[in-house]
Amino acid sequence: MKLDSELFSDTENCPVRNVLDRFGDKWSVLVIIVLGSEDTMRFNALHKIIQNISQKMLTVTVRTLEADGIIERQVYAEIPPRVEYKLTALGRSLLPLIKNLSDWAFENMPVIMANRYRFSSLQSFKSSARSPIN
Repeated sequence: MKLDSELFSDTENCPVRNVLDRFGDKWSVLVIIVLGSEDTMRFNALHKIIQNISQKMLTVTVRTLEADGIIERQVYAEIPPRVEYKLTALGRSLLPLIKNLSDWAFENMPVIMANRYRFSSLQSFKSSARSPIN
């Protein structure tokens, strides 16, 4: 596939940069995967499944995904207020793509980890080889 050099030059309007910027963070894809496993989910249930995300970061993530039309937020006028989240049709259309990426990650993680270890070891060796001898 030959790429036009101007295809990615307009950083503000480049679809690839724009979309990947939104999903390239640490949490968005996980939120989409979790919401894709249920019809609707409350905030605390979502937070309980993605345990190491702070409430503030989860709030920022769901708001960003809501702004892009990936998820829908439904507020119920109850006391205490009940808020539920679900994927929109647009969000559901992402699931097969994310599943492919997720499957690829699980399949290739051992090789990637071995490569990282090898690279790190090589970098350490190069660093120690350059150090002056006392």
